[in-house]
Amino acid sequence: MELDELHKDCARRQKRGLHFILASVVIWGLILVAHLTHLDIETKNLITFCCSAVLFPLAWGLAKALNIDFEGKGNPLTKAGIIFSINQMLYILIAMWVFAAVPDKMLMVYAMIFGAHLMPFSWLYQSKSYLVLSIVIPILSLVVGLSFPPYILAIIMVAIESLFSFLLSRECKVQNQL
Repeated sequence: MELDELHKDCARRQKRGLHFILASVVIWGLILVAHLTHLDIETKNLITFCCSAVLFPLAWGLAKALNIDFEGKGNPLTKAGIIFSINQMLYILIAMWVFAAVPDKMLMVYAMIFGAHLMPFSWLYQSKSYLVLSIVIPILSLVVGLSFPPYILAIIMVAIESLFSFLLSRECKVQNQL
């Protein structure tokens, strides 16, 4: 297969990673709940990290429910998607440092990392939604994170990820019509 065909196959079979973005709506919802509590910021931040642990199992379950090819076997670009995902783990080290050094800004940095890590998926899935939101999320997270309490950022992230899910669904429908 040519590269363009591999991109289309990956986007079609994995529905542009919709299952991961839907899982992120749930995770950001859990993070929001944590940041609405009266717990201290360090505990809220620790809960934030713990919420991330359910991403893969939740995305796997959503993939099964939505008939999405979670593994993408047979397409070599799937390996690139795995590398793009694992790469984010290296950046989480920055959020861990912020966790200790400036705990009130940890969620902001976490959201910025989350948003920025989406950019390579714009190439993988040939998706304008990924491209635009990979730029908008870090910038918006910075502005909101510097100006408002973390729970406001969590609310915005739930809204953005919900919008993102809708946009990816539309991209998938358009692709299926071609």
